Amino acid sequence: MQTPTAIDHDSLSHKLEQIGKILRLIGWVGIITQLGLGIVAGVMLLFAIAGRNFNQAVAPAVPGIAIGRGFQNATTPGLGIGIFWAVCGIIALLFTAYLAFRQLRFARRLRNPNPELHPKKSEVMRILRIGIIAGFIGMGLTILGGGAAMGVLLSKSIAQPQGVAIYDPTRIIRPLDVLVAMANMIGISAHFLGTIASVATANWLHRQ
Repeated sequence: MQTPTAIDHDSLSHKLEQIGKILRLIGWVGIITQLGLGIVAGVMLLFAIAGRNFNQAVAPAVPGIAIGRGFQNATTPGLGIGIFWAVCGIIALLFTAYLAFRQLRFARRLRNPNPELHPKKSEVMRILRIGIIAGFIGMGLTILGGGAAMGVLLSKSIAQPQGVAIYDPTRIIRPLDVLVAMANMIGISAHFLGTIASVATANWLHRQ
């Protein structure tokens, strides 16, 4: 028959093991989701940036437009702001992925039989709170980028004359413009999923 002390020890070990499993699961989900979506968004931005640079290098002369302005007309005015905020959002994603990696390390320490190596609950909660704050900041950055990119696309669609040939490149909606908007939307999704996971984990851990 187990003594009360042994029962309490077994209960504590089971509880720590359960917490470790949850942290490991959320950590892996965070790393895979945020890094995966971050890579997709980053590739889209690379295509968009490379396309802008290529258009600047080979911008042809356009009828009715001064040759000296060909360099400016090869790119989309205002889209650089969307690219900037998207890059900031990806940097924030990398930071939240690092925090998810820290959760994996906490889960590994909880499986250690030496109680002195177990992380404190306050440490885990602090990492989760930082992840929540970083997620909201990342969502804010990518929302700004997505709004800027969508505003550019909307202004272009309104400025396009219907049924008339377009000679001004700045009025043409290009696939590269859409890539910037999509990169920001993917960043919003990644930050949203990471923030929801951190909030749910923090609430569950607070009740333990």
